[in-house]
Amino acid sequence: MSQKATPDASRRSETARRAILTAALDLVGKVGYAKLTIEGIATAAGVGKQTIYRWWPSKGSILFDAFLSLTTDEQEGVLPDTGDLAADMKLVLRATVDELREPSYDLPMRALHTEIVHDPALAADYAQRLDEPMRELKRDRLRAAQRAGQVAEDVDLDVAIDLLFGPILNRWLQRTGPLTHEYVDQVVDTALRGLKP
Repeated sequence: MSQKATPDASRRSETARRAILTAALDLVGKVGYAKLTIEGIATAAGVGKQTIYRWWPSKGSILFDAFLSLTTDEQEGVLPDTGDLAADMKLVLRATVDELREPSYDLPMRALHTEIVHDPALAADYAQRLDEPMRELKRDRLRAAQRAGQVAEDVDLDVAIDLLFGPILNRWLQRTGPLTHEYVDQVVDTALRGLKP
């Protein structure tokens, strides 16, 4: 006879899951990804290792879920559309820069990107669960700009997204220069000149 999870058991499971995700983010910021361990996460979260392995196959997958929980809690599902594409993109990218410069976000995100390079399964999961949904939101905003005559009809929207967002991510990953609002404004103004009809 199978037993369904009681509300208390479900609540305990969700509490444990949240504790694990929080512990993973906290620990990666303190010790770095190389020294992050399942044992350390379990200890910090107050759970057994078997609880972690029941839900996640690796520390990279835990970190991704932890990061995803941050972004989905904050994400509203649309990019701003005031009718001024340049202003809207500057607003979004300035907020992105502010996040990337925040130490509690910067270190976990760098660790996640490092792991994605080495773990094809995690890379596929990242693409499906985070990158593609975010790209679709960006495409939607650019489609609206096309309808308004602000972006040429024949522009490949994925290339346009790369032109707008790629330089910010590249500068952050490579540490090739300061990540500032002024840089964001230059990127947006330069990219949009090339995308105009």
